[in-house]
Amino acid sequence: MTRIGNVDVGRKNTVRIMSILNTSPESFYKKSVNTTKTAIKNSVKQMENDGADFIDVGGMSTAPYLSTTVSEKVESKRILDAIKIIQNISNLPISVDTCRSKVARDALEQGVEIINDISGLKYDKKMQEIISKFTPSLILCAYDSKTISGNAVTTTKKLLRESLKIAKKSNIPSDKIVLDPAIGFFRKTGKGPFFTKIKSDWVERDLSVIKNLNSIKQNFPILISVSNKSFLGNLLQKENPSDRLFGSIAAESISVINGADIIRTHNVEATKNAITIALKLSKRYKGL
Repeated sequence: MTRIGNVDVGRKNTVRIMSILNTSPESFYKKSVNTTKTAIKNSVKQMENDGADFIDVGGMSTAPYLSTTVSEKVESKRILDAIKIIQNISNLPISVDTCRSKVARDALEQGVEIINDISGLKYDKKMQEIISKFTPSLILCAYDSKTISGNAVTTTKKLLRESLKIAKKSNIPSDKIVLDPAIGFFRKTGKGPFFTKIKSDWVERDLSVIKNLNSIKQNFPILISVSNKSFLGNLLQKENPSDRLFGSIAAESISVINGADIIRTHNVEATKNAITIALKLSKRYKGL
């Protein structure tokens, strides 16, 4: 059984919800941004009431199509301020969304138990040292700094295996690891360093991955983050992320049917309702 923080994940009849708390004003989805103490408090209470199992805190937007890189000092301060507020009002496990070792270290020193690295431990070489010291639970995202080509599912599995090897060298037990196939982070072009360049159509890549989640799992729980993302906007012709709710919960429901174990979302209540029904209608569900 895999445990992320203090929460079991991967059981057939349970899909966990990771709620997104952005402290970065640059985020692509402005409704998710919380920069004041009051806003963070209110959002965390709402997330908990709506049924979140974790809170994922981000201090820097990494959307491939935005120029949103900030200094480590700024990213760390945003995250640490949020962590302190969350810890005072909630017992939900906190995940920190960063691929920078200093930011991860600062968060882990404050008692955070989960690091969500969108580079799969590949962006910052010092990350290995930090996670080896603190041995947190990990969410490893498919990533490569070089341009890649080939079958979407095959290459995604390969990149995740590379990250698993790094985690193993860093003494992280396999039962503390979840995989993320990086929906939205494979692009032909981008403005930041936190995406994987591909030559093929990026929307088709994401669709192929979602259709084949069980193949990508490789005996690990899998996290899917599709909430309000641009592939939905592309398919629905919805430029404003706020108009993508129905597309988001449809994609999340299909992801659950196809094997997702954690859904990372901006829309906790809607997502929880949707995946409850998706599970009941899925072959994964053994309760009938």
